[in-house]
Amino acid sequence: QVQLVESGGGSVQAGGSLRLVCVGSKDNYDKYHMTWFRQAPGTGMEREGVATIGGGGGGAYYSDSVKGRFTIARDNLKSTVYLQMNSLQPEDSGMYYCAAVRYRSWADWPRPTAYDYWGRGTQVTVFS
Repeated sequence: QVQLVESGGGSVQAGGSLRLVCVGSKDNYDKYHMTWFRQAPGTGMEREGVATIGGGGGGAYYSDSVKGRFTIARDNLKSTVYLQMNSLQPEDSGMYYCAAVRYRSWADWPRPTAYDYWGRGTQVTVFS
């Protein structure tokens, strides 16, 4: 199975930046659709799709709340996907997760149930 490990989270002042990294097992990594999700603080909050990228890196989509501020990219030679987060605000705080699926319709990208593999998350805290 695919193993995913996130890193790059931390605590930053509002207006600052962070770069999240997700490293996966390399076998056929370019065949997997990758998405970043986040979960706001609080028990029972649902995971929100933040940004997604296709296996070849040629297509990407973002949630309305992060458009213009976040950028997703991938390096298949390193089995890695990145999320560059700029102009961070307190509302961006939460646990960020990397998720993967072998194949999925683009229309399903924001749905957590569409994904087969998940990392354990990396915490992002933005203070004002």
